[in-house]
Amino acid sequence: MEIAMQNFKDQRYNLAKKKVKEIKSFYINLTCYLVVIPLLIIINLATFSGVYWFIYSMAGWGAGLLIHGLTAFRYFPFLSSDWEQRKIREFMEVEKQKYQTEIQ
Repeated sequence: MEIAMQNFKDQRYNLAKKKVKEIKSFYINLTCYLVVIPLLIIINLATFSGVYWFIYSMAGWGAGLLIHGLTAFRYFPFLSSDWEQRKIREFMEVEKQKYQTEIQ
């Protein structure tokens, strides 16, 4: 019983550690975005050739950053680990039923 409880605690710890790592990764990405994009704006405006090309970088990276944030903070239910576990169980159940019908 105590071993099962320790395994449960270890599993919960590892899950929490993984979530913290994902959120930290998002904050690093956000920090880089907030540093690099203003530099690109300055470079673009200093060497202006009639095109505001920094907008493409800002929009592309911003979209990626938005998706990164949504996944890090679990706002995409279909990308969560719970969803993955449910789908795994679903596929395993389908295979189990196929196997049982083949035996009969």
